[in-house]
Amino acid sequence: MLIIAHRGASAEAPENTLAAIQRALDSQVDGIEIDVYFVDGEVFVFHDRYLERLTAHPGRLLDLTAAQIRRLKVFNQQPIPTLSDVLACIAGRCMLNIELKGDVPVDILREHLDQALTTYGFSQEQLLVSSFNHHWLQRAKQASPWLRLGALSASCMLDYARYASDLDAYSVHTCVDFIDQALIDDAHARGLPVYVYTVDQAEDIKDLQAMGVDGIFTNHPQYARNVLEGLPTADKALIWHKQ
Repeated sequence: MLIIAHRGASAEAPENTLAAIQRALDSQVDGIEIDVYFVDGEVFVFHDRYLERLTAHPGRLLDLTAAQIRRLKVFNQQPIPTLSDVLACIAGRCMLNIELKGDVPVDILREHLDQALTTYGFSQEQLLVSSFNHHWLQRAKQASPWLRLGALSASCMLDYARYASDLDAYSVHTCVDFIDQALIDDAHARGLPVYVYTVDQAEDIKDLQAMGVDGIFTNHPQYARNVLEGLPTADKALIWHKQ
């Protein structure tokens, strides 16, 4: 079962920052998930529409200029990176799941994907673009037919994983609250891996592994690895890094 760091190792460093990305890489994760918005000509890595929770700044991310965004700090600690910053930091060392939180123009997205392949050492198989807005995913696939899509959903549909098949997605991304064996089996029958978010508890990690889930998004990647490998996990003992 793959371990994918949710917004980087966000239990150990401010989410979606280069510090969180580096902590995830230190934990030897299989993949890293980030969130992106397109603002004032730049693709920024940030989760919330509004700024207050993460930056203590009023208003919306989309209403700022790129220069203003660059002056903000997440939890008053780390700057908000661009997608190019993250690509350079990871440099093909693991899979990268780019979740579209806002509508990124397809030519801009394609430019960054090409940059990942030609400049930063990624393979096509290491790049995954996901979103709850499947119209954006469909446009991205039309612009880059090789692109792997992660079809996000927060529900268990009556027809299970058909929505992902209809989208020509690579994988099903679904919520831990609604995952069940029927959905997993249906997705696998369609040739679709199942990745579940957001999974931080040992009981859930073990249950999902037993159910045959292919990967989990977790804020505690080292803790999740410890659970899977039978290492100490008391009080989410994140210090147990394998050498």
